[in-house]
Amino acid sequence: GQHVAAELSAENGRQLFVPVGFAHGFLTLEPDCEVTYKVSDVYAPACDGGVRWDDPALALPWPLPPGVTPELSAKDQTLPLVADFA
Repeated sequence: GQHVAAELSAENGRQLFVPVGFAHGFLTLEPDCEVTYKVSDVYAPACDGGVRWDDPALALPWPLPPGVTPELSAKDQTLPLVADFA
């Protein structure tokens, strides 16, 4: 039920370590961005999971202008609420 937010950019050179098992999400603030990340193992779709970015129970303060909805992958559009996460 807690979160950490950080702005990462080429200019500030910051990186973020997310331990295995922790949920994480990315929001690009510019229209033409590259997001690069490393993972601990090969991708295993059967082990993949997540929760909705806009889950009211989490109430994450995404830095979006009013009325703007982010563009999501097909996979992320179908994620469950945290209460329904198995």
